[in-house]
Amino acid sequence: MPSAITINSDVGESFGLHSFGHDDELLALIDAANIACGFHAGDPHVMSATVASAARAGVAVGAHPGLPDLTGFGRRQMNLTAEEVRDLVVYQAGALNAFVTDAGGRLNHIKPHGALFGMLSRDEDLMKPVAEFAARRGAQIYGLAGTAHQRAADNAGAQFVPELYVDLNYDSNGSLIIGRRPHATDPAAAADRVKSAVSTGTITANDGSTLAVEFSSICVHSDTPNCVEVAKAVLFALETSQNASNQEGHAIGNA
Repeated sequence: MPSAITINSDVGESFGLHSFGHDDELLALIDAANIACGFHAGDPHVMSATVASAARAGVAVGAHPGLPDLTGFGRRQMNLTAEEVRDLVVYQAGALNAFVTDAGGRLNHIKPHGALFGMLSRDEDLMKPVAEFAARRGAQIYGLAGTAHQRAADNAGAQFVPELYVDLNYDSNGSLIIGRRPHATDPAAAADRVKSAVSTGTITANDGSTLAVEFSSICVHSDTPNCVEVAKAVLFALETSQNASNQEGHAIGNA
């Protein structure tokens, strides 16, 4: 079983007068917040307010940079060079970091958003400047184990945090299936995925095949209709799995 499993969530995705997500409720349940930096969602005021809320909740703060696509919520791929990716991420993480340092905190991690997340997971050349920037900042990289996320982070000397997703499906190759619109997730199904991942190191892909997963953090998205119930189910599943593991270890020790 992975040790010290955390829960993270993408937050700060409101914009102007439009409010999205369930940030306040989630911040009471999670360990790390991935805050939108203005390109796919968020704006300066939302960024500032979300950083302050995360600080009050004692939650680690990370940058969640995305593609410059407010209309598509950063979920439409773009043809970018490594230099363009670098500048997009440095610009957005730098903006968020200004609010973080002004609040007396530090930037904990960088986690690409949406289509950018998928693009960087498949292309180490695109991921390399992001990982190198994170290493220079002393920030962690959140991403998918066994992909360019991890390879680039390892090569750059950035600490890598592998994630498990409970509200997105995986294909048989281990890639996330990211739709244009969020949908409700069955809390029981999310809990079952966590229990399977913790106890067996595997989950079920969308085609029914068994997929090995490595993770130390679980992502619960904030824009799904019942994300708070999903987060609570994940927490309960983690607690249950941890107790079962401890009891098993105790029984073996007394055998």
